[in-house]
Amino acid sequence: MNKRLIRWAIWVLIFGGILLIISIFSLGIGASRIPFHRIFPLILEGKGTTEYSILFDIRLPRIILGFAIGGALSLAGVILQGMFRNPLVEPYTLGISGGAALGVSINIVLGINLIGGILSIPVSGFLGALLVILIVYSLSTRKAVLKIHGLLLTGVMISFISSSLIMLFMALSHTEDLHGIIFWTMGSLEEPNWLLIKVAVLVSIFGIVVSYFFCFRLNALSLGEEEAQHLGINTERTKRQLFFLASILTGCSVAVAGIIGFVGLVVPHFVRMFVGQDHRILLISAFLSGAGFLILCDTLARTIISPLELPVGVITGILGGSLFIYALTKKKVVL
Repeated sequence: MNKRLIRWAIWVLIFGGILLIISIFSLGIGASRIPFHRIFPLILEGKGTTEYSILFDIRLPRIILGFAIGGALSLAGVILQGMFRNPLVEPYTLGISGGAALGVSINIVLGINLIGGILSIPVSGFLGALLVILIVYSLSTRKAVLKIHGLLLTGVMISFISSSLIMLFMALSHTEDLHGIIFWTMGSLEEPNWLLIKVAVLVSIFGIVVSYFFCFRLNALSLGEEEAQHLGINTERTKRQLFFLASILTGCSVAVAGIIGFVGLVVPHFVRMFVGQDHRILLISAFLSGAGFLILCDTLARTIISPLELPVGVITGILGGSLFIYALTKKKVVL
């Protein structure tokens, strides 16, 4: 077997093993600590007990959601950084998170969540993200050509506009509405609705499967659009498809879990330091690493000041920022 394939398989096993260890660690750690040696017996024969309920009704949904959201955001980051050939691009750069947050803010201020129920909030977030995606795409397309730099600048400006409108709603809202908006924008994996968790998992799995149809085109785009065209790549069609794939992953993630920063920016950099630039290994490695990173951050968020819980975005910001500063000192992270 090719030595490179063996090396890639080893890295996938390493990242998958780390993800598994973090997940098991997260199951046992919390306000009510469950010894690790009791986890598997509880799974087999503990149904009906308090510990079983803690594992499967509280902690396991968060782990599954962390797997889906962390993997999706990291995957979107890899796609966008390869597409833009810009190491500072992340899923939220294009204004998608701002649109989702604006949709949720409007929902809360107008009291739609009191009428439509808990599902109306993620639906509003996704609609807000979808609206921004369409606006950014239409403003950045000229004569069937998707302008990469225009796409980036338009996304950044729409993000600023969305943030300003959110602050306007916060200034005009009642105290309870203000708390709801702030809590959502900080991000959380505390999602009791299994339907949303399943949707998030399906979208993330769909994303990693579909992204592999673009791994060679992403490698070509990383060399530049002209080089990609010389290699026979339809760059315009590829850019549109990659943009919508990354946007769907980001929009669904933000709609379900709120704004969780730094995952899509830091994890791709960190993984490149180990596996290199080839997207055939980078995509799956970033997906697994992002999932493990977010599950670890969520575990820290709910245990550092237990029984109180920190927003997971606080932890991802601190750890992610520290890792990013470290990654910037390494030449391997440059695209």
